[in-house]
Amino acid sequence: MATHAAEAPVLDTYQAVVSALSDFLTVAIHTILHEREVYPRTSFFTARKFNYPVRQSRHPKVCKWIQDAVAAVESEMLKCALSAVALVIHAPPPSSAPLERYLFSTAAFPSVSSSELLTPFTDNPPPAGDLPEQFRATIARLSTLSSSLSPLPSDCSFTLIAELRDGEDVQPPLGPTTPWIAAEPGLQKQGRSGEAAGKMGGGAGRTNIGKDLGGTKTTPVRNLESGAFAMEMWIEEGKAKFEEHMS
Repeated sequence: MATHAAEAPVLDTYQAVVSALSDFLTVAIHTILHEREVYPRTSFFTARKFNYPVRQSRHPKVCKWIQDAVAAVESEMLKCALSAVALVIHAPPPSSAPLERYLFSTAAFPSVSSSELLTPFTDNPPPAGDLPEQFRATIARLSTLSSSLSPLPSDCSFTLIAELRDGEDVQPPLGPTTPWIAAEPGLQKQGRSGEAAGKMGGGAGRTNIGKDLGGTKTTPVRNLESGAFAMEMWIEEGKAKFEEHMS
């Protein structure tokens, strides 16, 4: 995770907006895995990003997985294909049920053609320091909220889900040469038959609304807005999480 004295992106093109999302998503995933103790906290070290102390996994394979997953998300975002990304924490086997979903809604991102990715927006870009401040506040809130969430069992796993935008021109990125596989039916959104929500490592098409979407309890994290960058983030705690505690 790179460290810079000044990290204020100029959000003057769609590609710059997506790049800013990728940077934030990488930090957020490391933060969530640390705060929710998916891996031991001793396996993380303190780095700096957005001029703020953040946590990063020490394990090369974990870092590589996150790097590849975020790159796969960025590729689909540059196609304007995604409405949301979700980090999903699953219970240990045999249930492997979704316990928590961390939603990053990109539904308000602009949609541009592939030839306009580097075309400057007509409006003036936002103040240079605006977005990093919001990133810092969001990472800090993720750390604070962790203490108020019900604890997770040991040996949880996690996946990254990509939810497709509606539209006949949006095709699920499935195939032997892509890193995506179809998500479990319970994590698929309502949409066109034959699609699934994209899932890395561990989601792309949509059928009927999934039983594991929405959660039993929803906790807002933050709305981030700076020029063309407009994202909402929240946490969903699934029914299976509370059943795990009662069992």
